[in-house]
Amino acid sequence: MPFTFTKVGIRGLVIVQPRVFPDDRGFFFEGYKASDFERAGIAESFVQDNHSCSSFGVLRGLHYQLPPFAQGKLVRVLEGRVWDVGVDIRPDSSSYGQWYGIELSAKDHMMFYIPPGFAHGFVTLSEQAQFLYKCTAEYSKESEAGIRWDDPTIGIDWPLKDVSVSERDRRLPLLAEALPFPSGWLK
Repeated sequence: MPFTFTKVGIRGLVIVQPRVFPDDRGFFFEGYKASDFERAGIAESFVQDNHSCSSFGVLRGLHYQLPPFAQGKLVRVLEGRVWDVGVDIRPDSSSYGQWYGIELSAKDHMMFYIPPGFAHGFVTLSEQAQFLYKCTAEYSKESEAGIRWDDPTIGIDWPLKDVSVSERDRRLPLLAEALPFPSGWLK
């Protein structure tokens, strides 16, 4: 199997480490293989890829989409480094409101799977970061929602204190006032 799947402290979140084959020309690895992901319990179909580029200190998030366009995301960094965060917003989860963060970099090729029912965000730790998201649902403006990145009830320990946040993300509500994610998404 070309991947190692590691479940982390919040049910549904998975770190994915591909097997990388380096040589004197560079490297090769499989970035996604449906049969291996299905065997690891990630049987989602990915239907949209997103690619963002951010400079140092840019914080994007915390974003999610509501059903029927709820998105799971398989994320990885193509250039640079980011601190990536998933926040459990599934109301029937014992870890509701808890977060998990991990540094992802182009050097380690690690990926992070964030299932539907999580808000997602990241901050760029390098001069620039190219970030790829494989999504399980297409973007829907009518279904988009979000939570403030600095919500004190969530208490994310971001590695940078001086960040650049879009005006849209600054206006996002706190978790207590955010559009609620419906029950029934706990896997």
